[in-house]
Amino acid sequence: MIDLHTHSFFSDGELIPSELIRRAEAIGYKAIAITDHVDPSNIDLVVPRIVSALKKLKGFISIEAVPGAEITHAPPHIIQDLVKEARHLGAKIVVVHGETIVEPVARGTNRAAIEANVDILAHPGIISEEELLLAKEKGVTLEITSRKGHCLSNGYVAKEAIRFGVPLCINTDTHSPSDLITKEFAIKILLASGIDENRIVSIFEHSKALVEKALRRN
Repeated sequence: MIDLHTHSFFSDGELIPSELIRRAEAIGYKAIAITDHVDPSNIDLVVPRIVSALKKLKGFISIEAVPGAEITHAPPHIIQDLVKEARHLGAKIVVVHGETIVEPVARGTNRAAIEANVDILAHPGIISEEELLLAKEKGVTLEITSRKGHCLSNGYVAKEAIRFGVPLCINTDTHSPSDLITKEFAIKILLASGIDENRIVSIFEHSKALVEKALRRN
């Protein structure tokens, strides 16, 4: 399992990064990104702490642990600046909290995230055709999620992403230990989202490629 959207207690997760990583490692994860929620109020505090914590764990863990950030409920017009700041501070995977159908995310967030060349647009809800085409053009990955509530639009996201050739990944949006999943369960979620079995390998391969790209970033 490669999971590029998780939260520690640096935002609203329950675990410190080292325990979150150890629990993921214990159930067979190959890579995990710690992507705590950020906006202008905390980005300068959270991202450097994640970077520092993961740097100190290197050599003591058997999985790739990638520092990241999830820009969450930020006004669309500042998302591009926040993506740049997150990367400058050391986030190697930048996620934007998309227009999920279960929260009042500001309209325009999906488009702003795609225009900012975010790595992953999380739970994008009823994403428009125009946004799908832009995501394809810019190579932005859309998320299929195991997270309660956000997963309600998985079927729509999967169907439309496949129709327009937009890359997909599967993440957990983990906040507590019980949110972590095995690769076998991830496969079931992808199948339940309407994704053909023969496409699933390519989704896992794309997540692997995202990790490799992240690790090449300075």
